[in-house]
Amino acid sequence: MSTTRRRRLLLNSGAAAIAALFTLSGAPLWKSDALPAVAGALPPAAAPEAPRDPRGSLSLEVLSTRPDTVMGGTVLVRVVPPDSVPVDRVRLEAGREDVTDSLRVVRLDGGEPALEGLVEGLPEGDGDLIASVVSDEGGSKEVTDTTRVTVTNHPVTGPVFSGPHQEPFVCDTDRFPLHGGGTLGPPLDEACSAETVVRHVYRTTEGEWAPMPDPDRVPRDAAETVTSTGRRVPYTVRVETGTVNRSIYETAMLHTPGPEAPDPWSPPEGWNRRLVYKFGGGCAGGWYVQGARTAGVLDHGMLSRGYAVASASLNVFGNNCNDLLAAETMSAVKQRFSLTHGVPDLTLGWGSSGGAYQAHQIADNQPGLLDGVLVSQSFPDVGFSVVPVVTDALLLHDYTRTHPDALTREEQRAVSGFLRWESIGRLAEEASRVDPRGRCPSRLPREERYHPVDAPDGARCEVYAHTVNVYGLDPVTGLPRRPLDNVGVQYGLGALVDGRIDVDRFLHLNEHIGGLDADGRVVAERTTADPRATVTAYRTGRLLDGGGGLADIPVVDYRAYEDDTEGGDIHMRYHSFSVRERLRTANGTADNHVMLVEQRGRGGFSAAAPVAGRALEELDSWVSGLRERQRAAPDRAAIDHIRTARPEWLVDSCWVGSTPPRRVVTEQRPLTAGQGDRCADAYPVHTSPRIVAGAPLSSNVVKCRLRPFDAEAHPADFTDEQAERAREVFSEGVCDWSVPGVGQQGPAGTWLRF
Repeated sequence: MSTTRRRRLLLNSGAAAIAALFTLSGAPLWKSDALPAVAGALPPAAAPEAPRDPRGSLSLEVLSTRPDTVMGGTVLVRVVPPDSVPVDRVRLEAGREDVTDSLRVVRLDGGEPALEGLVEGLPEGDGDLIASVVSDEGGSKEVTDTTRVTVTNHPVTGPVFSGPHQEPFVCDTDRFPLHGGGTLGPPLDEACSAETVVRHVYRTTEGEWAPMPDPDRVPRDAAETVTSTGRRVPYTVRVETGTVNRSIYETAMLHTPGPEAPDPWSPPEGWNRRLVYKFGGGCAGGWYVQGARTAGVLDHGMLSRGYAVASASLNVFGNNCNDLLAAETMSAVKQRFSLTHGVPDLTLGWGSSGGAYQAHQIADNQPGLLDGVLVSQSFPDVGFSVVPVVTDALLLHDYTRTHPDALTREEQRAVSGFLRWESIGRLAEEASRVDPRGRCPSRLPREERYHPVDAPDGARCEVYAHTVNVYGLDPVTGLPRRPLDNVGVQYGLGALVDGRIDVDRFLHLNEHIGGLDADGRVVAERTTADPRATVTAYRTGRLLDGGGGLADIPVVDYRAYEDDTEGGDIHMRYHSFSVRERLRTANGTADNHVMLVEQRGRGGFSAAAPVAGRALEELDSWVSGLRERQRAAPDRAAIDHIRTARPEWLVDSCWVGSTPPRRVVTEQRPLTAGQGDRCADAYPVHTSPRIVAGAPLSSNVVKCRLRPFDAEAHPADFTDEQAERAREVFSEGVCDWSVPGVGQQGPAGTWLRF
């Protein structure tokens, strides 16, 4: 018997028992003197209880996802009857079909009964779910109350809100490794679909993962684990692998196999009702492929505590460097998880580097998907915190190559803002993400790739083509619009003011540093942003604003310090402060943001590591406390509850010293070493070429507003001859960072569609 058929029979049998459960000796069982006994026999609800109308009116809600983002034709729903109305008088219709037999009676958090079920077979497009109360007085069956919810069902392969699918698109199901051996096999269709595979693995007493030889029996050498709720259970894990939204997904959770398949009303004993969604890093090369890996779900530090873990191949930025598609994929995977196991009480985001991009932007632009985030090696976003710094590094690197005697290494470093001179060359390599021939996935056939002469219409392997659904195409050139600009930027301004370079070197640098053409090649002219793309970046949240959903959830920023990495590194500490500044700009406060920093190599970003692992537990506590306070006082601002719910341990801190490192609890500040700040002395903050040029630490200006060069008002001293030359070098003007950038504004809203 198929799982779907078995589930349908179970639902039908549960629905058929409604009258029996709520009738005792001819009396309705909803009366107060009989309710507790029945409620105790009912299964718990498949989702946390949301605040309801205190008047007790009939309510209907879709639990598994937003009603307008349904995928695959199935939804998990809840119907709560009005006070003093027995549930056997409730009816549910999908379209014109009575689907009441898909419901079962459950117990809500307060003990009162409700109806929940999986409604299947919804047609694509808009349709109504209609709940009603039927009176049986006089046998008339008159409808006395009704409510409806419009749902929009999309194909399980998408798209939903990210816009048309990217083409070409290379399937990777035949390369995706399954736990226990084998792969998902060849794709079943052009959307890269595959059959869902469920396997069980276990943790041995030796601390290794192994496939379960008998899926119905716990192996003798299986370890046990104690979860965060205090449950001691066999350390056996259910791993589900499948496809949704053209992505391969994995979910894992503690589960002891048995005869019954999981459903939303029978959660595994070891699951703590929390889901950790893992986002993977990368970016360059992340286009045109499905991807053959996720961020990994067999995570001992998470699973051993009872957390369920989920991830997907399109939530790895090395496969897909598009936060909008990443958000849509997360929505699809969380929906699939909820239909199988029930809605998690909390969903926590976990991601490093490119995973941090996703966690920040999904939380801000698609509120409700994440309840709290724990990020590492963070950036606000890829397009406006990373792309400008790596392209500026490329320009500086090319300038020093073509003018080898213009600046010494120390002068170059001062202009760059980096701690290490080597970071200039290292970050210049990362500018390949704006080069359409820079980093194409090896699986993308060469004949399908862009070439300026041989294949001008081929697939462009760069971030702007990958986000063309948002920015659009220039009607004149046919190329993706770019929100990238360096007109008026005074490179090396801070180094000039500090006396590290002189005026002549400053002017020579700015005269010759140039910009990038449409193919990411260095040219003599500065780069000019497309006006429409510039506004679109702000309006759509592609530039992280921080005033959407991110403002209302806890954010923990963990960093293993890498500014001093030999050979240079892109993961500079100042990016954490950029996020904090954006939160302050958008909300007037960053009290929901906590920074933790330690030396690299200590424990790293692992749920099994001392600092990051403790941070996950504390974030769980923070979000749980926030939820409790919101239920008790729903009218208070979220930030007020965030402040009072924050655990004592979760405060700005750094770990210094070595044997063992000692924690220093103090507000983290963007300071360089030598200013008496113990954390800044241990982990000094360095910046970027654009910030040295006067740009704000928030890195939130796409295109600066210009004002004429004025030697009298300039912080450096210019001779008359140098001033005249400066007016020629900056003929279009210099950046005025004291005012908002061109087109700078807040987002148009959340959950936007493209």
